[in-house]
Amino acid sequence: MIVATLASCQSPRIYGFTANEVQQATDADGMLPLDIDPKLAWALGHRERFPVDINRAPREMLLRVPGLGTRAVAAIMQARRCHRLRLDDLSRLTRFISSLRPFIITADWRPTLLIDRLDLRARTTPPRQMELFG
Repeated sequence: MIVATLASCQSPRIYGFTANEVQQATDADGMLPLDIDPKLAWALGHRERFPVDINRAPREMLLRVPGLGTRAVAAIMQARRCHRLRLDDLSRLTRFISSLRPFIITADWRPTLLIDRLDLRARTTPPRQMELFG
């Protein structure tokens, strides 16, 4: 129980979120949505900051892209020193490339109006896992 609490407390610091920014990602009841990732909740609330150019964005902004973790961001930072990253390159670094598309720009990908879609939350949420005791 204590380990889980510590891990959840560290994740906002790993991704660079302040307590106020985490609070901005909450629903009207003040709770983080349980059906989506907190980074996705934050990104949906801050659509004006997206899409992010994978080849030029600073590390801090890449860490806020839903679907990119610390390892993927480190690999992106390393790879873009040698060449401009394409969508295919990015698909080798992360599992959910389809959920990344509205939030990123690559050398061969630019979302057209995806970030403004009303159904963006439904389109970027991974399929729901079956409940064990449901």
